[in-house]
Amino acid sequence: MKVPFLDLSLSHKPLREEFLAAWAETLENNRFCLGQDVVEFEKAFAQVCGADDAVGVNNGTSALHLAALAQGIGADDEVIVPAFTFIASAWTASYVGAKLVFADVSPETYTLDPKSVEVQITSKTKAIVVVHLFGQPAAMDELMEIAKKHSLTLIEDCAQAHLATYKDNPVGLIGDVGTFSFYPTKNLGGCGEGGAVISKHPELLDTARHLRIHGMGERYVHDRVGYNYRMEGLQAAALSIKLKHLEGWTKRRQAIAKRYREGLSLAELSVPQDQATGDSVYHQFTLLHPRRDALRAHLTENEIGTDLIYPIPLHLQPCFSDLDHGEGDFPVSEKIAQTCLSLPIFPDLTDEQVDYVIETINRFQG
Repeated sequence: MKVPFLDLSLSHKPLREEFLAAWAETLENNRFCLGQDVVEFEKAFAQVCGADDAVGVNNGTSALHLAALAQGIGADDEVIVPAFTFIASAWTASYVGAKLVFADVSPETYTLDPKSVEVQITSKTKAIVVVHLFGQPAAMDELMEIAKKHSLTLIEDCAQAHLATYKDNPVGLIGDVGTFSFYPTKNLGGCGEGGAVISKHPELLDTARHLRIHGMGERYVHDRVGYNYRMEGLQAAALSIKLKHLEGWTKRRQAIAKRYREGLSLAELSVPQDQATGDSVYHQFTLLHPRRDALRAHLTENEIGTDLIYPIPLHLQPCFSDLDHGEGDFPVSEKIAQTCLSLPIFPDLTDEQVDYVIETINRFQG
């Protein structure tokens, strides 16, 4: 039996005719950049997030950049970011010239460890970037308490956490601003790139909306330095179609994760567990094993796709060498990076495929 790590065609094929019809209308009406398709998607996405409004942009990285700009983060500031995450989370600081400060993560959730965050705070700290990594909500009560105590901005990177909740509260609206990615592999992915910003602060969204189109309010009048971060109409049209299926897809991901948790019994294996404080949407099902590479080879031999997400923590990335970090600085992040292995978890997997993955892992003897 073959089990791909991810096969987007399985979810796209049933929607093909609906995509083509929507795109035909977009093309017929020349709604290529922003326009009605984007407005309709923004309204629909805001609603599923429990928000009043959303600002659609061209990708999740741009959303993070706009979040930082809208919060006034700049060259004299420090921004705390988890050492274990996708590198775009760190660009939140880098793109605005702020100093990047890393903190370690929790070994249970792979998200920011509040204790590690607190020891990194200085008089120059302006913001914390919280990543709901792999769809698992971070420890928001503790992180919000720290942010309030030190008067810090809290940016939620929800790129992998569409529909995730923390104590029944949608992620993205707990802190000051939330950002999302619609990269094709995400739980809600476009047929290309896309992103969004949400917030409980209308003025912040107004700033983001202004900045995404060259800092222009009145046509050809540019009030500030802006950016070309507009969402495309074709992407918005596709996302509106896929958004209708997101709840069902999410429940299927959660069911697959439950099946993995209940079936996997390999010694020394650490698997993601449901947290009492929040509902993960399982963008990834990432387990830990001390002989990760051998286990991965075993799965490959049995035609099961896997991935290493992420094998190098951010503080050890070459582009951040000027920060003078070394091995041992953030031990939990380093251990996760050295032992993590992501299994197939997408809505179109069958129970038979999931069971085959479980059986194959359980008989590993490498």
